[in-house]
Amino acid sequence: MPYVNVGQENSGPIDIYYEDHGSGTPVVLIHGYPLNGASWERQEAALLGADCRVITYDRRGFGKSSQPSVGYDYDTFAADLDALMTKLDLRGAVLGGFSMGTGEVTRYLSRYGSERVSKAALFGPIPPFLLKTPDNPEGVDQSVFDGIKAAIVADRFAYQKAFLDNFYNVDVYGGTRISEQAWQASFNVAVSASATATLACVDTWLTDFRADLPNIDVPTLVVQGDADRILPYEATGKRLPGLIKDVKHVVVEGGPHAIGWTHADEVNAALLDFLR
Repeated sequence: MPYVNVGQENSGPIDIYYEDHGSGTPVVLIHGYPLNGASWERQEAALLGADCRVITYDRRGFGKSSQPSVGYDYDTFAADLDALMTKLDLRGAVLGGFSMGTGEVTRYLSRYGSERVSKAALFGPIPPFLLKTPDNPEGVDQSVFDGIKAAIVADRFAYQKAFLDNFYNVDVYGGTRISEQAWQASFNVAVSASATATLACVDTWLTDFRADLPNIDVPTLVVQGDADRILPYEATGKRLPGLIKDVKHVVVEGGPHAIGWTHADEVNAALLDFLR
């Protein structure tokens, strides 16, 4: 299995697992919390069918990557992505992120620039800034995130069950757009993640990306469901057209957070049209 080394913790290496398939325009896909690179399977199939090279990887702490106790911040996540981009010597790549992965795309383009990147795609985005503050009244109260962390500490398995129910809007789409088996597969991945990462990543959701967004200088696609319960549309994606220079904005009517699975046809059509 292919890995890129991104550091060391005590006696053990920190390695990022990735997969690299197909040929053509390279598309790097960065998954959301609490899943892994395999969660892009419906997009990967469409992209491979459109003659793209598809690279997915597992964020540190998740999937088949190392599970260190350090490095759970967006500067480090972006550095991990840069290590992969450099190792594969990607040029003209499209960076695609879902949920937490949109933070990597944003911070990477702000910090490392677009020398290797031609376009960006943000699905269910976490920018611009999720936390409610005096200068960010559209955000979410700190108490919400404190409650999430308390629930993870108390019983992260029970927390993941509740989280994934809202991730897919199971009360609306269960048995139609999300099967019990597909939900269970996500749960299995979620609870196999590092307990440290599961908790530490909550604080990363509160990263302020407002200074990063004006530095994005490539065409950017934003796709989000208007029934997103994890990252509310009004606080996130709806605000991005005024903060990124060149944005194509697509709203999936009735879409939950996990639109890449529940509304794959709409997401894939938007992505392939954007790539063309």
